[in-house]
Amino acid sequence: MKKKEIKSNSDFVNGLFDGIPIGLGYLSVSFGFGIMAAGAGISVFEAFMISLTNLTSAGQAQGVSIIAAGGTLFEMALVQFIINIRYALMALSLSQKLDESFTLPHRFLAAYGITDEIFAVCSTKEDTIKPKYMYGVITISTLGWVSGTFLGAAAGEILPASVTSALGLVLYGMFLAIIVPPARKHLGILFTVLSAALMSVICRFFFPDISGGFAVIICSVIAAVLAALIFPKKEQEEVKE
Repeated sequence: MKKKEIKSNSDFVNGLFDGIPIGLGYLSVSFGFGIMAAGAGISVFEAFMISLTNLTSAGQAQGVSIIAAGGTLFEMALVQFIINIRYALMALSLSQKLDESFTLPHRFLAAYGITDEIFAVCSTKEDTIKPKYMYGVITISTLGWVSGTFLGAAAGEILPASVTSALGLVLYGMFLAIIVPPARKHLGILFTVLSAALMSVICRFFFPDISGGFAVIICSVIAAVLAALIFPKKEQEEVKE
């Protein structure tokens, strides 16, 4: 009983240690988001609060783009729903590994911090996941994300425009780092990425009246539907594996 109690008390610390690589990665990536937010006229505090309440790099980047373009709340809600719906699927998958102590209030709190990287770390754990462990991973990851955002937004208000424009490329580098590895392994993912990129170019040059927010929605949905129709069997086989 004593060994189990000691292990339980160290769950939060173990989560902190496992989340350090995520936090460090988030620190550098969110710095780019902070630069981007400052360039869009968003204050340091506002950028900080966006990162603290969202924890979604793609969603935040598109959200800032919509704000800068003067988009509507409906556009914002729809774009966030489409971009972040994957987190609901991750939560359903992760729920199969949760410990019995993960009561409903704990599930609501932990849902705040389910990101791609946190999901990957938690899903690879051999033992069941306890609330303290997940809170540890989420805490250090969130600290890295909001700290990088704060530093990036502060730098964006101080540094020259030429420097901030160059640093803003960090965010796009993150997107490439996320896309390229799986796209090299799976033809379906590569097809989806290229299809979305092509349709984005078409919307930009042939349908300039379509707002940026709706362009993201249209491109995402069409690319996903095409990939599901063309590569259905391969996706099913990957799930089975």
